[in-house]
Amino acid sequence: MSDTRRRVKVYTLNEERQWDDRGTGHVSSSFVERLKGISLLVRAESDGSLLLESKISPNTAYQKQQDTLIVWSEADNYDLALSFQEKAGCDEIWEKICQVQGKDPTLDITQDPIDESEEDHFEEIPETTHLVELPPCELSRLEEIADLVTSVLSSPIRREKLALALMSEGYIKKLLGLFRVCEDLDNREGLHHLYEIVRGVLFLNKAALFEVMFSDDCIMDVVGCLEYDPALVQPKRHREFLTKTAKFKEVIPITDSELRQKIHQTYRVQYIQDIILPTPSVFEENFLSTLTSFIFFNKVEIVSMLQEDEKFLTEVFAQLTDEATEDSKRRELVNFVKEFCAFSQTLQPQNRDAFYKTLANLGILPALEIVMGMDDLQVRAAAIDIFSYLVEFSPSMVREFVMQEPQQTEDDVLLINVVIKQMICDSDPELGGAVQLMGLLRTLIDPENMLASTNKTEKTEFLSFFYKYCMHVLTAPLLANTAHDKNSKDQPESSAKINPVCPDNFQTAQLLALILELLTFCVEHHTYHIKTYIMNKDLLRRVLVLMNSKHTFLALCALRFMRRIIGLKDEYYNRYIIKGNLFEPVINALLDNGTRYNLLNSAIIELFEFIKVEDIKSLIAHIVDNFYTALESIEYVQTFKGLKGRYEQEKDRQSQKLNRGFSLRYRRDARSLDEEEELWFNDDEDDEDGEAVERRMEDDFSDSYEKFMEAKKGAANGANGANNGKSATIPPASPTVAPNSSSSTVKTVALPATPVVKTALVGLVDYPDDEDEEEEDEEEDQSPRKRPRLSS
Repeated sequence: MSDTRRRVKVYTLNEERQWDDRGTGHVSSSFVERLKGISLLVRAESDGSLLLESKISPNTAYQKQQDTLIVWSEADNYDLALSFQEKAGCDEIWEKICQVQGKDPTLDITQDPIDESEEDHFEEIPETTHLVELPPCELSRLEEIADLVTSVLSSPIRREKLALALMSEGYIKKLLGLFRVCEDLDNREGLHHLYEIVRGVLFLNKAALFEVMFSDDCIMDVVGCLEYDPALVQPKRHREFLTKTAKFKEVIPITDSELRQKIHQTYRVQYIQDIILPTPSVFEENFLSTLTSFIFFNKVEIVSMLQEDEKFLTEVFAQLTDEATEDSKRRELVNFVKEFCAFSQTLQPQNRDAFYKTLANLGILPALEIVMGMDDLQVRAAAIDIFSYLVEFSPSMVREFVMQEPQQTEDDVLLINVVIKQMICDSDPELGGAVQLMGLLRTLIDPENMLASTNKTEKTEFLSFFYKYCMHVLTAPLLANTAHDKNSKDQPESSAKINPVCPDNFQTAQLLALILELLTFCVEHHTYHIKTYIMNKDLLRRVLVLMNSKHTFLALCALRFMRRIIGLKDEYYNRYIIKGNLFEPVINALLDNGTRYNLLNSAIIELFEFIKVEDIKSLIAHIVDNFYTALESIEYVQTFKGLKGRYEQEKDRQSQKLNRGFSLRYRRDARSLDEEEELWFNDDEDDEDGEAVERRMEDDFSDSYEKFMEAKKGAANGANGANNGKSATIPPASPTVAPNSSSSTVKTVALPATPVVKTALVGLVDYPDDEDEEEEDEEEDQSPRKRPRLSS
């Protein structure tokens, strides 16, 4: 048997009942020794690899659909399809299949599929039940026809027989002729029967019937029959919508009549599936699988035909980027490109790759810059959808374009800045477009999808570009809505609290929450760039202003941003937080929340619990030194007592080790200091504690430590007399002072906390988190006060 090569595409049906393209090649039929039979072979046209090797089994049911498709099942839930470029090739392979199986090639199916439930009782069914006799196509027999059509849907064998009968006798066109008669006579009963008949014929799931029903001279009558649903009081007006409301717009004239007819047909069939037909039940979900395949292959054919027309796409993009193009024309062009991109999702990966590269070469990204700036909301929405297709397909392609843009005098002409401004200026109260754009920005700045790039410097170059040209645009709304009094540093300490301009507008709060979510992502994934930006802009202080917002979700977003920073356990961040006294707004929010047991309360406590569990010594010392008086009354959790305990343990360990090694350290030659100690002595980042560090290394260390212990006991005695109830506000914290100043109204001792914790002269040993002996003596015998109940 000679080989006949024809160009085909191989498809398989996935678990979601969608066709996956496995590749393009040439099909042949030949004897395969290993399979011991005539088989279908498809070799890839690109490299000659074997895409398909399928033996033609005598018992396999093959179906021919739409003159260019052959579909069959090789195993449970494994369906295959060959889509031929030419009808002649399909006919020739179909004849080979029928020849092997001994079937008539004029039929569109080679076997009668039998399910298990029917196979068991096959012998009990009378032979006459396999023959479906259609009643005469008359008005008086419509009810009988409707009963027949609905009765066969549960039997695969009878569905096949009915489909053959409908095709052989030209029955469909006769039924549609009766529809026109019934509509002229306003025969509602007959129209209701025709609805059931046409719906049942669609559920037969036969491509050969679809070819007749969806032809130009039949499809509108089919839609008309489906308007008369017996469950509706008044019929729908689907035909009126399709013929008058829905207008087919040729943004560029389509000269190919076959392509134009295919577009019309696909739109109308999609309308029938999505709008007219009810959502199929669990038992009916497979009844329309062939209809889904019909639409799928039509879309593939449309995209392929448009791609092959080089002049068409060139003209589309030429007009899209032409400044002289009218806004209405550009709107139609953008909507066309959006639909074109949506149709392209049916292409196989390699073809989709070529498709988007073609769009990029034609100038899709510069065009998006233009249309995103238009005032038309529909145009902007369509442009965002197109941009999402491009980003999801290839973020690297978008990043490469952005970095190649000429640097203008103003940054707002850059594509990413245009996208950010669209996110900020979204007029939707629910910010639907802003949420979508935020997700796209997150994809673009995600280092994870930069790793596979052939350009190894993509991550560094793009992030440097983004932080230089785009980050200030992203954070502008945040900085504008968290302005504080610039003279606060010159005011008395009691009035040095940030004066927030917190947004009460819900839409603004939502926008700020989106920006904070993106910045939190940056903290997690951009170590160097975001750290530099936060330090230079004092960004965390501005974010924590939002802890005062009346919108709890926004306060939680601000808290989450700080939590991610602390979670990195980076001493640069820790020193920045300590120097700026940035725990104050968080603790104020905790105290202002009062006894309410809510998410804000739990999130703040979790932040301090993390610091305690991870034993971040510099932060523990800062919190206890500055805020413990305000927090010690919170007893429904042991977090703050635990912080105090760790603080006291560290103090004791440091003092013991320093005392034991005091004389030894001073006998050591200065040149014997190791590198770490030299770094410690040379560390001038915390200028406020510089003098104290030097004093601690002098001979009067013992005297300073005795003064510290006396001051500590005095503070404890004062707390017992003056702080019986819960503090309403935080004691005045040390303000942000000049580097040479060492005064503080909270710290009552000369010995600062930070150098004691940070010193590298001695090793630190972690002991179990036991209660300090002094605390055990002062604790009362009764159990700690439980968490208050919910209160308004």
